[in-house]
Amino acid sequence: MTNEQQSGQGTMEVLLANAVKLPGVQVNRNEFLAQQLAKYDTYGNMPVILEKGPLEAGIGLQVIDKLAKSLIEKRTILSTAASTVAGIPGGLAMAATIPGDTLQYFGVAMRMSQELAYLYGRSDLWQDSTPDSEQISRELTLYLGVMFGVAGAAPMLRILNAPNSRYLLQQHPQLNLAESLYFPLLKKISSYIGIKITKRTFTQGATKFIPLLGGLLSGGMTYLSMKPMGNRLRETLAEAVDRYTEAEFAQDLEKVQRAVEDADIHVAEGEFFDLGFDSKPEPSAPKAAAPAPEKFSAADELLKFKQLLDMGVITQEEFDRKKAELLNS
Repeated sequence: MTNEQQSGQGTMEVLLANAVKLPGVQVNRNEFLAQQLAKYDTYGNMPVILEKGPLEAGIGLQVIDKLAKSLIEKRTILSTAASTVAGIPGGLAMAATIPGDTLQYFGVAMRMSQELAYLYGRSDLWQDSTPDSEQISRELTLYLGVMFGVAGAAPMLRILNAPNSRYLLQQHPQLNLAESLYFPLLKKISSYIGIKITKRTFTQGATKFIPLLGGLLSGGMTYLSMKPMGNRLRETLAEAVDRYTEAEFAQDLEKVQRAVEDADIHVAEGEFFDLGFDSKPEPSAPKAAAPAPEKFSAADELLKFKQLLDMGVITQEEFDRKKAELLNS
């Protein structure tokens, strides 16, 4: 592993440690599922749904897909609002080593990844009185790897999440999945994302010197990347539970092996962050956006802060302070 990759892995560890502390990032599985599926529980089967998971309890895959798509839209909007606010100088500062907008971005992504996983049958990450922090970090890292399109992440998630995964793995008794593939792949995912975080911090820092433009660019980049990232995870989770075959398992296993053996870290099917996360503003962008300040709306900005308050990203005190600043500007 190169020095850059080792540094990236360290950055990812810092990000995970900070992001899971944000309000609302840790999702209570039972509360979430009860809220999402209340109107589909026509026979009082919620206890069964919570125990077995929606699909195993008889909720159709089409219903789950519909809920998942709606959830991605909602989280994308909230993430865009958070990124826009944090992109304005004087915005939220939430960690000394990770910029506020980046931390919020990943906080929303991690929350959304848990919610999607719960819809498709994953058990509660936080249910024990003493949760396994290492296991939680590993699982969230894999989800993020899928969302970022890191090679090997999606096939690994399908292997682990398929209802028949235990049977399929038993057909390969010589395979030590955890030691030979799972852990090495997680290291690659951490390195890749950590490197991207560093590049994004450098890229977006310049935009914050232009207050409103910085916020708009941050929010726009978030929207362009968060939605396709969420859809990639949704599609992968759906593929795992929709008649996953032994032939598909063999193909996925080969893909993971190639990804682990490859010396380089790369993406499988295009670079989602080309849509925003790594985007560099064109030199003429500030001039093109010059009229933007004339369109500034205190009401719109206040609404964004209200969304952050409702999401739990900021406190009531912080909201009141920003409200006063906007109304007096």
